[in-house]
Amino acid sequence: MRTCIGCRKRELAVDLLRVAAVRDGNGKCAVSVDSAGNLPGRGAWLHPVQQCLNAAVRRRAFARALRITGSPDTSAVEEFFSALPA
Repeated sequence: MRTCIGCRKRELAVDLLRVAAVRDGNGKCAVSVDSAGNLPGRGAWLHPVQQCLNAAVRRRAFARALRITGSPDTSAVEEFFSALPA
């Protein structure tokens, strides 16, 4: 069981999408979708729906769940969600 950082509901891991923090060359963090489940480090889980992504961004849940300082770049996750069928 995992908890969605957007809506805070508990689901099985197969029903959620894992995201993880990756560092770029400048030491800044970006959030990346981990569809294969093999990115190293701490992960966070989201329902694959736009409402949960919006709630997580609004509540600044990525930094808290991934235990990173500052606000991470979530553009890769937002692009992934925009490509999902409605």
